[in-house]
Amino acid sequence: MDSLITAAAQALAAGDPLGALNRVALRDDAPALALRGIALAQIGDFARARALVRRAARAFGGREPVSRARCIVAESEIALASRDIARPAATLEAAHKTLAEHGDRLNAAHARHLEIRRLVLIGRLDDAERALAQLDATPFPPAWRATHEMVVAGIALRRLRARTARAALGRARGAAHYAGIPALIAEIERTTAALDEPAARLLTRDGERLLRIDEVEALQQAPALVVDACRHGVRDTTKVIRMDRRPVLFALARALGEAWPGDVTREELIARAFAGRRADESHRARLRVEIARLRSALRPLAGVAATPRGFQLLPLRGRDVVVLAPPIEGQHGAVLALLADGEAWSSSALALALGTSQRTMQRSLDSLAAVGKVHGFGRARARRWMAPPPPGFTTSLLLPSILPTG
Repeated sequence: MDSLITAAAQALAAGDPLGALNRVALRDDAPALALRGIALAQIGDFARARALVRRAARAFGGREPVSRARCIVAESEIALASRDIARPAATLEAAHKTLAEHGDRLNAAHARHLEIRRLVLIGRLDDAERALAQLDATPFPPAWRATHEMVVAGIALRRLRARTARAALGRARGAAHYAGIPALIAEIERTTAALDEPAARLLTRDGERLLRIDEVEALQQAPALVVDACRHGVRDTTKVIRMDRRPVLFALARALGEAWPGDVTREELIARAFAGRRADESHRARLRVEIARLRSALRPLAGVAATPRGFQLLPLRGRDVVVLAPPIEGQHGAVLALLADGEAWSSSALALALGTSQRTMQRSLDSLAAVGKVHGFGRARARRWMAPPPPGFTTSLLLPSILPTG
């Protein structure tokens, strides 16, 4: 490897993409193409970066499998940064295998980190934790150790483990300062600051108040019955009743939780559970069936009693009832929560992250664009969607995770 390539690689490792470009901007050999692509990615020009890295991978070809695998890993990282999470995981897995077989342990570990970050982004936390447990960060250089701790913090935030996340971010901050990379330090500081911003709303009979992530974590140990609209379930300190796949039951449970200790009229329950339809005899009959199902589901934690007007939630052992709600709600609240990270998402990536069809996602985006809440740019497969982040909310911390299938 010649001196200019070495100097450009060192500049990139130190977080100086412009310095790297100054050394290889006019060269078209495979190593220079790869370094130019990575440098452009670091300054945010993802489209040109991916094109250059692909050219480099083709130029290396089958005669240099390790260099080609490194280019594939770099392209996967660019895809992740540009929220192209629909990219097949098999390509990255093949690159990881090649790097591991040839003894490039650091880049193999980096490939594994990218897959873990993708799993976190689409809500597959169990798979992400299993993959992370197989990685040993001890031999990593400081910058990679900081990235590793950021992944640990990201999973902890989704799991509502604020203390674990703060500890991981503290370790990441120390490693980033040792590496001396300003962009990495800034990213860690932004994530740390988000821990002190409101992450959810607590609805009680006394009104509504905002909660930080550590307060949401503490609520899990509180002696109360929690109707959790962030995770779509009902829980106390000992048991969680999941209702992710039972939206009608959860709508009824939330309506009863918000009205506790009072009751809710049958007409209001029909409107909440059955998409605002006017009550008729068929809806009343269906409501009786769904209330019976709700009683059965909630039996370990609470009862549901009939009143002259409607129904009332009766928590066991005299607990209070509270409702935990996301900071952004409404028909398209989950879409806005994902877009609140400030990145440009494709409709296919949003659909994958939220477990819905791309056509349904496109209709949601068109509706939001019509009222000016999101804007799109580009055409066809290159079309991306963005939304301004709502001030003062860490919306992405409480996105629902995808249930395991099978």
